[in-house]
Amino acid sequence: MKEQTKKVKFLKPIDVDKITINRDHYFPNAYIIDLPLDSTPEHVWQDIFEREWKSSRHLWDRKLFVVGDKLRLVTSVNEIEEKLDWVKQVVERTNKRVDEYTLEAEARATQIGEQMKKRVLEEKARVERIRNRLRKMTW
Repeated sequence: MKEQTKKVKFLKPIDVDKITINRDHYFPNAYIIDLPLDSTPEHVWQDIFEREWKSSRHLWDRKLFVVGDKLRLVTSVNEIEEKLDWVKQVVERTNKRVDEYTLEAEARATQIGEQMKKRVLEEKARVERIRNRLRKMTW
């Protein structure tokens, strides 16, 4: 069976004093905030995460990236609580989609396994038919 894709959460407890917050050099009034994760996300998690945050209708005033074991939020300080809540929701939705992805992958693996067993049985039956024909022949 395929290995499960690991869900990622925020590192808890978050030490607010250790979070890196810097002014963004490219966008006026924007800041870069690095939020710590409990691990570095696998590529499947990152792909799902990217689709989740980009499907949001809030793209006009924030960007979100995975950088190692951190989520990097680039945004202005306006309504920062709402934006941080949005980041939490994106992570939660991503983890939910990871669960769905894992279930689908397990179902596909089971189906492929069953198809392989069926092919092996069919092959054994064909070989046995050949053997039976050979037995009936007079040599």
